[in-house]
Amino acid sequence: MEDRKEINVSPEKGEGARKKYNRNKQKPIQTIRFWVQVGFVLLCLWIGVEFYNFVRFLETSGLEGSAYRPPGAEGFLPISSLMSMYLFVISGEIHPAHPAGFFILLAAIVVSFVVGKSFCSWLCPFGWLSELLGDIGEKLFRRKLKIPMWLDYPLRSLKYLLLLFFVYSIFFLMTEASLRTFLDSPYNIVADIKMYYFFIDISRFSLIIIVVLFFLSIPIRNLWCRYLCPYGALLGLTSLFSPLKIKRNSETCIDCTKCAKVCPSFIKVDKMSTVISDECTSCLKCIDSCPVADTLELKPIIGRSTLLKKYVVFGVVILFVLVTGIGMISGKWQNNVKIDEYLYHQQYLFGYGHPTSTNEIKKLNKRNKESDTNIPKSNEEEDK
Repeated sequence: MEDRKEINVSPEKGEGARKKYNRNKQKPIQTIRFWVQVGFVLLCLWIGVEFYNFVRFLETSGLEGSAYRPPGAEGFLPISSLMSMYLFVISGEIHPAHPAGFFILLAAIVVSFVVGKSFCSWLCPFGWLSELLGDIGEKLFRRKLKIPMWLDYPLRSLKYLLLLFFVYSIFFLMTEASLRTFLDSPYNIVADIKMYYFFIDISRFSLIIIVVLFFLSIPIRNLWCRYLCPYGALLGLTSLFSPLKIKRNSETCIDCTKCAKVCPSFIKVDKMSTVISDECTSCLKCIDSCPVADTLELKPIIGRSTLLKKYVVFGVVILFVLVTGIGMISGKWQNNVKIDEYLYHQQYLFGYGHPTSTNEIKKLNKRNKESDTNIPKSNEEEDK
């Protein structure tokens, strides 16, 4: 089998010109990526089954289900995890209510920092579902539909506005005392159970929103991920600092535009020497599609060495397992909430609330400040 081919190149390189190139013989990585995604989806489903049995135990006062609560469920509490991360930054303490959520969020950030926004395209179950719906849309419409740029940019800003709101509310508005008050609150302790009931007993309005997003994700690829996911926005910003980037060798590039056509994020890979984008998920579809050897490669920003695609698989999975494994080995994976506490909170579950606006957070700060000033002083302090 020949290793060199000949092709007509673009008009920019000469009308009717033909150029020989070395064929890219690297095996595609997409099948492996698909099974990594499926494996993680199955893991999440298993966690869901275990969590259902745990809630059933609480509902029946131990007559049915299981007293085991899967810590992995905390991966679906990103806001609480972000608060725990802030507490860790200012105090070095991992809050005991949802410690697994802290390590899962940290693992996603570490993976995105090292291998780009790869958590979204390799491990995230919502990313997998978005891809699946987008593939269905391409088969139905026989092409990849793209929202016009004048509308795409404002819509993409939505997830950053949501992220900005959470960052401002947590990192800039909440005092340490208020942060601890929230994390220690009954609402936060049972936040995962309340989330479960939100989906089990979902309101008509919420159901309509989810159904609309589901069906719009068929013609509009990655609708949730691209426009609405603040988690993805955080990982996208983190990925900009990743030392590994997809690079294009303009000297060997034949301008076939295949890389840009397959990119699920509509990045113009064929026009870039280095792909620097918060939307790049390191799915490596562009590298798989490139017909020319040594043209599109994953490389460190500094240096010429190339990272083989198979190492990306190991890097993403092992980094995630390593960070979450540290949580397990350190004894910080399971929370410190006793089953009797859960049984008690189950009785008052639907009466627990939380701050829903910046004004309520300010009121919480004020109450904590007043509470601190009303603490009786010791004799030594009074003498001073």
